[in-house]
Amino acid sequence: MFRADLRAIRFTLYDHLQVQQLFDLDAYAHLSREECDAVIDQCLRFVTEVTGPLNAPGDRAGCRIENGRVVTPAGFREAWRKLFEFGFMSFTMPVKAGGFGGPRAIGVVLSELQSGANTAFNMYPGLTHGAADLLEAFGSPQDHARFLTPMIEGRFAGTMCLTEPHAGSDVGATKTRARHLGGDVYAISGTKCFISSGDHDLTENIVHLVLARIEGAPAGTKGLSLFIVPKIWVEEDGRPGEPNDVATASIEHKLGIRASATAVLAFGENGRCRGILVGGRPHEGMRQMFRMMNVARIAVGVQGIAVASTAYLNALAYARERLQGSSVRHFKDPDAPRVPIIEHADVRRMLLEMKAKVEGMRTLAVKLALHADLAQALAATDEGRAAYHEGQVDLLTPIVKAYCSDQAFRVAELAIQVYGGAGYVEDHPVEQYLRDAKIFSIYEGTNHIQALDLVSRKLQSRGGENLAAFLRQLGEFVERHRVHPALGVEVAALGEAAGALQRAGGALLEFFTEGRVDEVTLIANPFLEIMAEVTIAHLLLDAALVAESRRAEADEDFSRGKVLAAKFYANFVLPGVHAKLAAIVGGDRSALDIPDGGFSTVR
Repeated sequence: MFRADLRAIRFTLYDHLQVQQLFDLDAYAHLSREECDAVIDQCLRFVTEVTGPLNAPGDRAGCRIENGRVVTPAGFREAWRKLFEFGFMSFTMPVKAGGFGGPRAIGVVLSELQSGANTAFNMYPGLTHGAADLLEAFGSPQDHARFLTPMIEGRFAGTMCLTEPHAGSDVGATKTRARHLGGDVYAISGTKCFISSGDHDLTENIVHLVLARIEGAPAGTKGLSLFIVPKIWVEEDGRPGEPNDVATASIEHKLGIRASATAVLAFGENGRCRGILVGGRPHEGMRQMFRMMNVARIAVGVQGIAVASTAYLNALAYARERLQGSSVRHFKDPDAPRVPIIEHADVRRMLLEMKAKVEGMRTLAVKLALHADLAQALAATDEGRAAYHEGQVDLLTPIVKAYCSDQAFRVAELAIQVYGGAGYVEDHPVEQYLRDAKIFSIYEGTNHIQALDLVSRKLQSRGGENLAAFLRQLGEFVERHRVHPALGVEVAALGEAAGALQRAGGALLEFFTEGRVDEVTLIANPFLEIMAEVTIAHLLLDAALVAESRRAEADEDFSRGKVLAAKFYANFVLPGVHAKLAAIVGGDRSALDIPDGGFSTVR
């Protein structure tokens, strides 16, 4: 059963992060808080009434291939039609492209609600949105007319096709080929695998964005180009043509998101597959695809938040109802009444850990989206501030993807633990949440790739200014609030953790300088975790200060919940930063030095 906490969401949007500031800027002046709240309310009704009830049945039914085409579970086609009638997918798309031009900060919430209610279903419009965004940015006017408009209207869906059977994350090893036929049209041949939403029966056509190497292009990622490869060819005047020699070879049978078709696609087996070079620009495929990849990475982080949130809220509801054992205060009394398990200390510990992580991660994702909104809105009037906000988007993107996707699985696991044995069976939704969440740390770049991106690129971006701005903001917060009567101790702990983050950064720099690159790759993940936990602790404490200052205006329990969630995270989670720092600076090379045979003699 899908559950959402709109009060907590609205607190993050408006009380804490002040998203309403966007409506004073020209880029978003056509909207208001009231209109955005109405869209959020409408989206919650939609997912509660339409897609949410399809989640468990869709998981059990899965997808299947009939006559060479994927068939989605019952109800999905009707849900797709209703989704596009409401216009949720196009909310953040530019008005000139047929969207609403809404802020990404609100779009994050819409995505959370949709993914939380039915992760598998939301994969289909989610990939379509990413593909449409890429075409809007890089496609020609002709590309827009032929493909973008039908995607915005929901007549066409979209995918991203990078992975090949011989090369998972090694995109530079792509073997898919493109042979020039004339103009911007190329013959495409090759196989792509693990293609989310690669085939389905929801739309009349599917637009595949395919990375391929034009004959004669250099090896590696620099030689890749991006092509629009529709499943059904589209004539220049928009009329449907003949099938475009795109075959679904198979679909995967998966641990989770079973109602999302993950396909192996064969392009040009019969020599009749054609693709259109995006924007008419060869050898720019990776630059173009990185736009969709970055959008997808943030979206995966939001998927993690969505699943973690509904897992937590379901566990909370169960803990309030399930009677088990007596209160510890009466443990010697055999006649003591049974109590709801929420009264037991360890259950409360797990619930508060889930609450703190969910609310911290949501705040992180909305903050990143707000940075993106401000960067876009200020680009024409304040280049310096726009660059700052864009830099924070770059810095936080790998953290949102990696931390939120890792913690989604951890929160779902805690939710099952709260349920006990009841959580391990299909009668309750949390076992599906756990299965669905596992893929989040793997696709759209494994979380180790995110960590490598952070330490090798993002920390040094703009000469290190993005990280410096991040640390300045953190230091200023600690100095302002370290003597706060309710939260000063935790703010001081944040200051110590921030110091640990800086020392870990210094160790990374030393490893780079000394050419110990293998050790950089060894410690990249714990470094990302340190930065993520410091960031989440900062956001939770900042939210707690806001809640504390407005206690007279709000519900006492709500405000105390914010304060105590921040204190819990600072006291139970944040201390782990120092253990990770010790491992980083300790320089242990065991994982690098162990011989292959040292893992096991079994072959």
